[in-house]
Amino acid sequence: MSAELSLPSLAGVPIARSPDDLRTWTATQRASGRRISFVPTMGALHAGHMALVDHARERAEAVVVSVFVNPLQFGPREDLDAYPRTLPADAELCRAHGVGLIFAPTAAAMYPGGFETHVEPGALAERWCGASRPGHFRGVATVVAKLLNLVMADVAVFGEKDWQQLQVIARMSRDLNHPTEIVGVPTLREPDGLALSSRNVFLTSEERRGARSIPDALREAQDKASAGECDAARLIAAIVGRVSDAGGRVDFVGIVDPETLVSCSSIDGPAQVLIAAYFGSTRLIDNARLTSAQSRSVGV
Repeated sequence: MSAELSLPSLAGVPIARSPDDLRTWTATQRASGRRISFVPTMGALHAGHMALVDHARERAEAVVVSVFVNPLQFGPREDLDAYPRTLPADAELCRAHGVGLIFAPTAAAMYPGGFETHVEPGALAERWCGASRPGHFRGVATVVAKLLNLVMADVAVFGEKDWQQLQVIARMSRDLNHPTEIVGVPTLREPDGLALSSRNVFLTSEERRGARSIPDALREAQDKASAGECDAARLIAAIVGRVSDAGGRVDFVGIVDPETLVSCSSIDGPAQVLIAAYFGSTRLIDNARLTSAQSRSVGV
């Protein structure tokens, strides 16, 4: 009997609970000549995650999805205990989208007694969410490095909703010469524009209405930049005003170089606008690409 068939399953999808079981399954896939793609998640899966899975299936024959709420990336006053855990429903979605394996380890399996090695990301992780959530990207980089080493996938797929996280992971992978290709997939949104997020379930109906101001403000910034507004400070002020007027508490808004995440004073080439804001106790993040009229005219 193959290692794949000997694993327990949920909703018909094999589940690996230990790193050794994961390695055995992936080794079986590689021995059969299958490419492997990987989608790391913290569970509470939704259509946004499934868009990543669908992209992963286009890139490889075997898809691994990890479901692990990583304690290292949560601060002392953050929502680790409250973070939704819905593994049976996650497995149903994975089955419907052709996932070959779910890796759902315990914290003890990922960080056994005596664990003390961490990945320290560089300057990309020090600003924006990194400044607001000290240690967050250290936890992200550590768990993603471990997961990439365990799966050794041909490609790993991440959402662009957390633009900073994507850049941190891509830089880590390049700097550490990891062979897995890191791919970003555009953000999937609700019909009203709000970025899909597992944290959206925590919003009250009033907060949910107010949160629509985030994509609305980003869209307005895109329109203004395309029409010729190049002053980053004015664009940021407009975004902050729109979200604040809707009841949000803005953590930060930045207009940055898409790769270095360094602030831009003017939009004279491609730029990324990043935002984090609270509605009630729920922290939401989003981003959008800004392109000035000048850069469009010269084909940037």
